[in-house]
Amino acid sequence: MIRYLYADQLAAYPRLAAEMFRHRAQQFHHRQKWEVSVDANGEEHDQYDALNPLYVIWETPGGGHGGSMRFLPTVGRTMVNDHFQHLTDGVHIASPLIWECSRFCLSPEGIPSVSAALMQAGGEIMEGFGIAHFVGVFDARMVRIYRMIGAAPIIVGAEGTGRDCISVGLWECNDVLKARVAKSAGVSAELSRHWFERAFGRKTALQKRRA
Repeated sequence: MIRYLYADQLAAYPRLAAEMFRHRAQQFHHRQKWEVSVDANGEEHDQYDALNPLYVIWETPGGGHGGSMRFLPTVGRTMVNDHFQHLTDGVHIASPLIWECSRFCLSPEGIPSVSAALMQAGGEIMEGFGIAHFVGVFDARMVRIYRMIGAAPIIVGAEGTGRDCISVGLWECNDVLKARVAKSAGVSAELSRHWFERAFGRKTALQKRRA
């Protein structure tokens, strides 16, 4: 199932949080050879984890980490603006209608449907909080995954070729994409919405502003 947790809520789920950060270290540092920091506990953290981001986490039936993503509003600090503006022609992306998605990570035993379920949860965030787009940086490996899920982004800019290609992309959400991703995830729209409402209530921040 999906859990939506802000960083300051992770302490209530110590196993889930520890596995998420360990799996990030395994994926980004050990397998993909990114230059990221891994602590003595084998966990990968960066400066953006200290900004109280929202994490979308797939929790396995046994209570472990199956996969996760991290979200931050672009009105604050983001990876795209701090490190990848050369891929956006120097444009500083900052809007209450755009959030950054980063640290897309699967457990070593992760299955394709978990990737789709995470993207489906992203759609719930868009709808629930009135977000028009997500922006994110991704490598060539993720292009195939996004296409398989049915949620390929609009490429804003890229550098490198082949497996070394790094891109900045924008995601949007509409009924066609939602149906396509839900089919890949194997999660009904009703169950997906239930997980979102369990975290944020039936009235989200957007709905409360409109009331």
